[in-house]
Formats: sequence, C-alpha cells, structure tokens
Amino acid sequence: MITMAYIGNGKATNRYHLPFSQQVAGLKIKTIYARHDNSPWPKQPGVAYTTNIDDIWNDPEVTLVAITTPPAAHYELAMAALTHGKNVLLEKPFTETAAQAKELFAFAKKQGLLLEGYQNRRFDSDFLTVQKVIESGKLGQVYEVENNFDYYRPQSSEQSTGYSRLGSFLYGHAVHTVDQVLSYWGAPESIQYDVHQMLGPGHDADYFDLDLHYPKGLKISVKSSHFRLIYRPSFVVYGTRGRFLKQETDQQEAMMKKFYMPSPDHPDFGVDTPDQYGILSYMDDAGQFHEEKVVSAVGGYQYFYEALVKTLTEGAPQVVTPEQTIKLMEILETGAEQLEATL
Repeated sequence: MITMAYIGNGKATNRYHLPFSQQVAGLKIKTIYARHDNSPWPKQPGVAYTTNIDDIWNDPEVTLVAITTPPAAHYELAMAALTHGKNVLLEKPFTETAAQAKELFAFAKKQGLLLEGYQNRRFDSDFLTVQKVIESGKLGQVYEVENNFDYYRPQSSEQSTGYSRLGSFLYGHAVHTVDQVLSYWGAPESIQYDVHQMLGPGHDADYFDLDLHYPKGLKISVKSSHFRLIYRPSFVVYGTRGRFLKQETDQQEAMMKKFYMPSPDHPDFGVDTPDQYGILSYMDDAGQFHEEKVVSAVGGYQYFYEALVKTLTEGAPQVVTPEQTIKLMEILETGAEQLEATL
C-alpha cells in the first residue's frame, strides 16, 4: 500500500487527480494540505485536511506527495518534499526552466527517490485512438500529423493585462500536446516556433503553432488558440495511403466539468458515442477505397496512477521519464524565449 498526500486543494487535486487516484488499488490518500481552509471543494471522507505542511513532512506513513499548486511554487515544494524523503508527483508545467527540472531530477536520484511529471493526457481517448490507427498500418507511412487543442475563450485574452511565462497558453496547454508527441514519436530533429499574443502587447500569450520535424519527412504540428469559435479536429493524421480524422477530443474533462465523475456507477464515463468516432479513409493493397468509423479507444486518467503504483512497488519503468520531461521543458522554454525576445 502506497500512502500519499496532496499539496494543494484546488481544481487540479479535486477534478483531475482524486476522482482517479481513489480508484486505484494499492493507493491510499491520507492527507491534503492547503495554506487556507477555505476550499469550495467538498472534503473527502477518511482524508485528513491540514494547513500545516509539517503534518505531511513529518508523517513517516506518507511516502508519495503529489504537488498540484500553481506552477510558480513547483520547484521549491518539490525540492522540499525530496529533502524530507518523499517521492514526488509534480503537476504541469513541471518547472519554469529546463535547468530547474534537471536539478530536481539529479537531487531525486541522489536521494534515491522517484520524481515524475504528471501527464494525464497520454491517456486521452483521441490520442490512444490515433496510436491504434497508425499501428494498424492502414495509413501506410505517416508523414504529417495535426494535433490541435482549441478553445474559444476570448475573455481570457481580453481581460489579461500582461505576459506571464508560467501563465501563458504555451506553458499551460502545449505542455499536454507536446508531451503526447514526445511520448509516442520521441524527440524531434528540429522545431519551428510561432508563439504570440493575438491581441498584441499588454496581453498574455494565447496562441502557439509548433512544427516538430522528424526523420523520413514526418512533420507533427501542435497548435492551439483562445480564438477558435469553430474547433479544428483534435487530430488529423496523413499517410501515404489515407487519412484519419478525429474531430472530438477526449470526453473525460467535459464530463467532469458537469460533475459526472468516474465511478462504478458510471460505466460510460469517458466513452465516446458513435457520432464522436473518428473517420478513417484509405486505399487497400488492391487499390480499393475504404471509409469507415473507428471505435474510439477508452481513455482513463487512472491508468497513470496504476502505472505509478507499479513503478513504486514493482520497479516498473516510469511512464513519464525524466528525459521526456526535460526535453518538454526545453521545448517550452525555447518557445517562450523566442516570444520574450520580441517584447
């Protein structure tokens, strides 16, 4: 049994972590810390809530700490947790710089502890379905992938009063999609960056378009904006024999926003309906054209925690490796620096 605590009692802990970690056998949530006892989220039965962080640091039962605070505190809190002998799960964005990430991983190794970045979007149904289609071979050689993560939130940009690296759309959202690309295709040979402020100076960065280039002519575009009234497809994959288009994104977040949470009573949680399936169009070996719906893979953020428990108890490889996290931070940092050079 792994006994864990959360540092942070906001939306991240209560929407994106607890509903999934509580489903995992071999994992016990003992304590949740926040600076103030004023969270609007309901308290979980059987969990201790505290405003004294020493209740976590000095508890020998707690061997795993998940840090879900605003990212400006990630580096300091992760270093403190490791210093107190705790394994650490660190929310996105991991740190502000790649140098900070490298320092934390080096210290964790020295302490003989696990440090891992939390990347639940690796278990999104649309991304898992794309992998299933590519591995079927029906597309032939894949040469282009579009990975879009769109929103229509103009008020966020209009109300912003300045640029913040950690608060930028790049650090908040490309951290998901770039991680997906790194997890499946590895590190690119080169990257072209377009990161800017749609409303100009005096507002936050709310647009990114990154082209990641790989051997054999493969290009993967990772894009997002706050100004997409009509969303682009979540994924479009082009191969020498056809195309796969997945319009709808993973449904887990949308359901949670409606407080329809994962549970044994909700077997349809996160499951696509047939109208949300992607469309695969391809030519077969005989030159015949086919077009068919592809039943979506079923995502589940609990799979991250299941893998984490296996890493801690059985020595299984980390799902999100230190090398992947460092590369991710290097990519985000470079994109931010290119924008900041123009400010």
